[in-house]
Amino acid sequence: MFSEILQRIVEQTSGGVGAVLMGYDGIAIDQFFAPDEEIDLQMIVVEYSNVLKEIRKTTEILSLGEMEEISIRTDRFIIVIRMLNEEYFVALVINHDGNFGKGRYLMTREGFNLIEELS
Repeated sequence: MFSEILQRIVEQTSGGVGAVLMGYDGIAIDQFFAPDEEIDLQMIVVEYSNVLKEIRKTTEILSLGEMEEISIRTDRFIIVIRMLNEEYFVALVINHDGNFGKGRYLMTREGFNLIEELS
């Protein structure tokens, strides 16, 4: 169920490498990787989950509203993290020259399906 949704996100995003559904506790619920990809997405997201907690706390302290999305660009990848609710988020890794906009759109669209499955 989750894997199929994550697979759609990755496969429909040009340059999609992998996606993971994870709790803020750093435990992965499910993940999907494109064939032949050798990136440890789960490790990346576990490390970023600690940073997300701090960013989330800061936005609350500053009364900036609910955090919805974070993107990180490196010279190899774009990592897009979309918050689903208070407990879970989904992360997508895209090759640097991939379609960032399409990935964001798919994460938003499929985010509703992930939330429904989590309920």
